[in-house]
Amino acid sequence: MAGGKATTLAVSLFTLSWTHSVQKTEWRETWSVQPVGLELTEAAVKGSGAGMEPGPDAVMRDGWYVWHPKLPPQGQISLAASGATPSAWRLCHTGGCTELGATAGDEVLLKPCD
Repeated sequence: MAGGKATTLAVSLFTLSWTHSVQKTEWRETWSVQPVGLELTEAAVKGSGAGMEPGPDAVMRDGWYVWHPKLPPQGQISLAASGATPSAWRLCHTGGCTELGATAGDEVLLKPCD
């Protein structure tokens, strides 16, 4: 949901990416939609720095630190646009990509459908 509008996507897997506000480095996460919630299956960062430490099992792959976070399934993911990042979040799936939270103050809530 963005700006009070609901959008439904029929996806079982998506990638969420953004540019870090301080380091200006790209970060991406791959999420799977499961009956128990949203499951983070992989994270990757194009460098390291302030608040961007790769996970302990990270490996370098094509210029990215890639790892598999140990996070329980989430009922929802809340994204709040601060205006400090150089870009919006980018949500990509097999049907294409969309930008979320491009305007400071935008709140985006990602959750599986009931």
